[in-house]
Parts: sequence; C-alpha cells; structure tokens
Amino acid sequence: MLKELRNLFSSGPAPYADPKAKIPLGEVLKRNWFELWYQPKIELKTMRLVGAEALVRARHPQRGVVAPFFFLPDANEEDLHALTEQVILTALGDWDIFNEHGVAMKFAVNVPVSAFVKLPITRMLREARPRAANWPGMVLEVTEDQIIHDLNLANDVAGELRELNCTLALDDFGAGYSSLARLKQLPFSELKIDRSYVMNCDHDQLNAGLCETIVELSKRFGLKTVAEGIETVHESHKLQGIGCQVGQGYLFAKPMPRSQLIGLMSKRLMKSAPVAQPVRGMAYVKG
Repeated sequence: MLKELRNLFSSGPAPYADPKAKIPLGEVLKRNWFELWYQPKIELKTMRLVGAEALVRARHPQRGVVAPFFFLPDANEEDLHALTEQVILTALGDWDIFNEHGVAMKFAVNVPVSAFVKLPITRMLREARPRAANWPGMVLEVTEDQIIHDLNLANDVAGELRELNCTLALDDFGAGYSSLARLKQLPFSELKIDRSYVMNCDHDQLNAGLCETIVELSKRFGLKTVAEGIETVHESHKLQGIGCQVGQGYLFAKPMPRSQLIGLMSKRLMKSAPVAQPVRGMAYVKG
C-alpha cells in the first residue's frame, strides 16, 4: 500500500541517488520545504492549455529544488496523508493566484484512496475551494490498482465530489488489472493512459493497439482520455489520430513552479497566441 501511495506524488522515472542524500518527508513538511510544481495538460486537437497536474517538490535550503524520489520512498502513511492535505489546500490557493493573472484552468491532484477514509477531503474542498464564479472545479486522480478494491467507496466519494464540481480520474490506466466489468462500475470522468503504453505508440504496434483500445473504451463509457508521458511529436500525432483528447509530457512542458507557468501563460495571453504549440516556450523547462 505504501509503495502505491508514494508513487502517486512522483512524475516519471526516479533518478539514481545516494540513499544518504534522501530527506525524511516529515522534515519536509515540518520545515515547510514542500511546494507544488505544475505540468500543463494540452488538448491535442487544438494544442491549447486545458489544465495542469500538481506535482510535489521540496525546496531544500542547501540543495535547492529536490525531486520526490529523495523524500517519498521511505515515508510513512501518516506523513503521506499529511502531504495529501497540503497538496489539495495548496492547489486550491494557487488557483486563486493563477486566476488573478488571467489564467483560469482546472488543476488535477493525486490522492491515495486511503486518504478518502483518513481525511475529510470533501469538507476540505467545500471550505477551501475558490469562490470565484469561473472556478472550473478540481480533478482528483487515483490509481487503478488502489481503487479497484473498494468500488463502494469510489461511488460514495464521486457523489460527494460532484456536488463540489470536482471529479475523479483513473490514473495510470492499464498498469493495474481492472476487468471490463469492474471498469464499467467505476465513477470516473477521465482515464489517464499509462506512460508505458504511450511510449513509442507511433511505431510500436502493441502499444498503439493498447492505446486505441483504451481510447475506444473511454468513448463507450463517456470518459475523457488523457495520455501521460508524451515525448515526441509522432506520439502526439498518433494519439490525436486515434481520438485521445488530452496529453501531457515533456514534449509540451516539464513540471515548473507556479510563477514560471503564470509568466509563460501571461505572455501568451498578451500576444493572443494559441496557448500551446508544441510548446517551445515551455518544452525545455527543467523539472
């Protein structure tokens, strides 16, 4: 269970690191080193920004920005739930700041299924959500292998979230083991195709077939499809061609601090330019 919880807050493969360089998550939270970085989500047909996924980082006073690999692997469940609370509340507060700069988009945050039992998430959202009329709600992403064990909980949570204009997304779809019968019962608004299937989907026949199957399933169930880990123009074109609506990955943008994304988006809004081309202004920001 803890392994799955930790994986929720990471993006991409873990870098190699000396174990001595790791930082306890409890210390990150206690010293307020935690911060959110945002990776844009792009509508593949129009190449426009339609949202962003919030990803955790730690800003260490000596080491600078630290990736999740250095502070999540050994975290306990209590600290991971405390992190979940901070992620949700910070993302809600950040949305107001983005909106003040004319950038209003839907954020997605990763939430371990156990947090819906341990934390008053719907109450947190109800009390802390932005009051602006144009707030589009929030997407809470859960992984397939966690949620599949408690469909009743998923349905109860989804009903409460709908009242707050929030929805559930099934993250890393294909990496778990949902049966089609169970998938039909899951109360999600979108499926996120696991990056392992997206990789080389433009020429790998197996991955291409799997992506096509997932997109077709999404259409049948009335769900939006989001592809993770897009790194090449060819992958993007392939996914658009089979009907995948949204993508994210290093082709478009690496995760970046709030201020950097606001700056980039503000410049594009001033120029009245499409929000995302294959995004030269974003694509090579270090994450």
